[in-house]
Amino acid sequence: MDIEKVREFGEDELRDKISELGEEIFRTRLQKETGQLDQVGKVRSLRKDLARVHTVLREIEIDKSKKAESR
Repeated sequence: MDIEKVREFGEDELRDKISELGEEIFRTRLQKETGQLDQVGKVRSLRKDLARVHTVLREIEIDKSKKAESR
């Protein structure tokens, strides 16, 4: 997932995406441990996607706090 694509999401969509990615990471790690996963780097890419979503969400929070301080 590209960072520009993540920035297009709204705040609620980002929060939903965090829970989706968390569940998907869990399922993927479980598949990896049971030997059912063929894509070795999938867990790593999912963790990076989760970090991107957290980063964009934090940017939104910082922007909101700056706007509130300037009032």
